[in-house]
Amino acid sequence: MVESIGALQAQYWPALPVALWSRVVDFAPHELYDRLERRELVVGTLLRGTIHMVSAREHPSYARVVEEAAPDSWRRTKVEAGPELGGLRSRLLEFTQAVPRAPEEIAGCIEEWVGAHPEAIAREELEAQRALKWRPFYRWSAFVRAPVDGSWGMKTPDGRRAAPGSAAPPPEPEVALRAVVESHLRGFGPAAAEDIAGWIGSRTPPVRALLEAFTPRLARFEDEQGRALYDLPEAPRPDAETAAPVRLLPWFDSTLLAYVPKRRARILPDAQRDAVIARKNLQIRPTFLVDGLVAGTWTVERKRREATLTLKAGQTLSRPARACVSEEAERLLRAIHPEAAKHDVGWDR
Repeated sequence: MVESIGALQAQYWPALPVALWSRVVDFAPHELYDRLERRELVVGTLLRGTIHMVSAREHPSYARVVEEAAPDSWRRTKVEAGPELGGLRSRLLEFTQAVPRAPEEIAGCIEEWVGAHPEAIAREELEAQRALKWRPFYRWSAFVRAPVDGSWGMKTPDGRRAAPGSAAPPPEPEVALRAVVESHLRGFGPAAAEDIAGWIGSRTPPVRALLEAFTPRLARFEDEQGRALYDLPEAPRPDAETAAPVRLLPWFDSTLLAYVPKRRARILPDAQRDAVIARKNLQIRPTFLVDGLVAGTWTVERKRREATLTLKAGQTLSRPARACVSEEAERLLRAIHPEAAKHDVGWDR
């Protein structure tokens, strides 16, 4: 299911169960942690330098595309790295292969390696990295997140572990890019080259060239402005009159970020943008959809044994629509807080 809906934003950990519950029939949050524990699903720093969850099968392609888009993202100065730096990456993969390592352990491993290879990193870069406690290295796409104590909880795990399959040769860049482009189309198509490139955090020309090369194998459309839109030929494209069910989406939901900002009105109406996107701190608030479009936001609060979900409409809603949203919200609240003795859903007037 994760492969069918695209990489899921995971920088705010409570978003993941909501994202899956809203998309997967009969989903229970404990299933997510089971799949993470078995390493069928993995979480790491991927697209646009933010944390995403993908399947272990697809992770190598995502990681390669990220590396190609920003090959020296760890650097904090313009000084070139020495030729031995590849040895540090090999050592880090070896160090994190069997068990998750805390950031302090990884920093210690790096310092030990630097001590044995004093010419590998220039002094200016070394000083910058030590001031940051080597945090840029923790964001390496070859790492995935995992709890050091083995307990998957309500916070993003801080431990790092070598991704499954990281010891094998990475896929070729074009093969990896094609896989990630197909993943975007599977989850969010029809889409334009610029949408896919923006989602990846890459330049548009390579994506456009790949799409044009594979046009005979893709379904091609045009939007109102004449932009070329692509989709997988077998992808579902319901009739325009098909009713879209009410859905609640979590913080930073991938669907709201799958298209370039100027084209997001296909799901996020311009009138709703300021309520959903907090530009000051780059937050994407939880939203609910009515007829396939964002129609408002929601918040959730847990106090003692009571869980409360509050809805705020961004437009006038009919009574049937409000009732559908309330019902969906109550189902979600019970799913993500099953231990609460009381569940309340209300509207912010």
